[in-house]
Amino acid sequence: MAKNHPSLLPNGLIDLLYPHADNESRIIDVCMNEFKKFGYQRVKPPLVEFEESLLGEGPGQALARQTFRLMDPVSGRMMGVRADVTAQIARISSSRMADVPRPLRLSYAADVLRVNGTQLRPERQFCQVGCEMIGDDSIMADVEMALVAILALSSSGIKNISIDLTVPTIINNIFNALNESEDKREGLINAILKRDKDGVKKVNAKSSAIIVDLMDFGGDVKKALSGLEKIGLTDLAKNDMTRLLAVANELRKALDVYGLNDVHISIDPLEHRGFEYHTGVSFSVFALGARGELGSGGRYIIGAGAQSASGFTLYMDAILKIAPKIEQTPEKKVPKDASWADVKALQDKGFLVSRE
Repeated sequence: MAKNHPSLLPNGLIDLLYPHADNESRIIDVCMNEFKKFGYQRVKPPLVEFEESLLGEGPGQALARQTFRLMDPVSGRMMGVRADVTAQIARISSSRMADVPRPLRLSYAADVLRVNGTQLRPERQFCQVGCEMIGDDSIMADVEMALVAILALSSSGIKNISIDLTVPTIINNIFNALNESEDKREGLINAILKRDKDGVKKVNAKSSAIIVDLMDFGGDVKKALSGLEKIGLTDLAKNDMTRLLAVANELRKALDVYGLNDVHISIDPLEHRGFEYHTGVSFSVFALGARGELGSGGRYIIGAGAQSASGFTLYMDAILKIAPKIEQTPEKKVPKDASWADVKALQDKGFLVSRE
C-alpha cells in the first residue's frame, strides 16, 4: 500500500467500525451503570491540558514518557495529550472539587493516546473506563475497587474472571529495612522480574531468603494465609502483607454475596510492574481467553496534600476482543417513496429501517 494512501493510519491507531463501535458503546454503558450503583459520579476531563498539571507527581509523572506533547498556539505553553485518565481525576479532585466532602467517588470513560504500544497492547489509542475513590484509605475501600471492577466485567458478559492482588511497596520496604545496597537491589529486582529463585539466591543479599519465601508464598489465598507466619518479614512489609490478606478475604465474601464465587483470587506479593505510583493494595484483572490484563488498579497518593486514593481502569480494547457480540437488530429495507407512517410502524415493531 502506498505511503500516502488515504486508508493508511499510524501504527497503533485504528478505525473502530460497525458493529465493534456499537459493542464498545454498549459495554461502556453497562460499566457506567454498574459504577453508578455504588455512588460514582461521571466526569469528563479534556483531551489535552497543560503539561505541568497533566504530568505532576503521581499518576501523571509515571506516564510522562508515554505522553504526546504539543504547543498551545493561544497561550504559548506546552500541553500534553492524556495517556491516562487517573492523573486528570487527581487534578480535578484536588482543585475543582477540593471542597467536596470525602470520600469522593468519580467515574469516567475516555480515550487515551500513548507514544508507544506494547507487545500485549499494540494499540496506542484506546478507551479507558474506570473509577476513583479519593479520601478513604480503609480496607473496605480497597475491596470496593476490586469488586466494582469485577462486577463491571461480569455484567458485560465476561466469563472466567480472575484477579491477582499485590502490594508493590513490599519489595522496597524489605530493601529499606535491611539497608540493601543499590547493586544488590538491582540484581534482586532483575531476578524477581524473571521469577528466578536461583538468581535471587546468587545475589546473596540480606533479603534474598525473604524474597525466595515470598516467591513460594504467592498463589491461592488459603496457601498464602498458612504461609504468612513462616516468613520473617520486616515490620512495614508485614503490615503490607497483613492488609493484602485482609483485602483478599473480604473480597471473597463480597464476591460470594454478588453471586461471583467462581472468580479466582490469587496473590502475587512481588508483582510491581505497571504499579509505579501505587502505594498500597493493587490488582490486575484477567479472563480466560484474554491476551493480557483487562484492567488494573490500586491505592496511590494524590498531590501535595497527600490524600489517599484508590481506583481502577478497564481497557476497552482488550475487553472487546473477548466480550460477547451484541445481538444484531433485524433490519428492513423499504422503498424510497415509503411513507413515514410505514417507516414508523416497522420501527415500532423493533426493526431498523432504511430506504433503498
